[in-house]
Amino acid sequence: MVTLANVILQLMQLYWFICIIYIFMSWVPSAKESSFGQMIGRIVEPFFAPFRQIIPPLGMIDISPIVALIALRFAMDGVRYLFSFLI
Repeated sequence: MVTLANVILQLMQLYWFICIIYIFMSWVPSAKESSFGQMIGRIVEPFFAPFRQIIPPLGMIDISPIVALIALRFAMDGVRYLFSFLI
């Protein structure tokens, strides 16, 4: 059971880093439009989309990815908490 928790947490951590990379790539338009950027966009945009519908951009700044990353961190903490009872 501990191994399952570690695998889930590692995958969530990897997804968190992919989201961070995508956010940094959004600052450079040519990087986001590259094939690598489009591939990461297909992975990350479905996660960001619900947050973008709820939180409107503040002028030129889109804070929805920050809120999405905070929600992902809360989910990771929840997984740790749930699996701590099973050990």
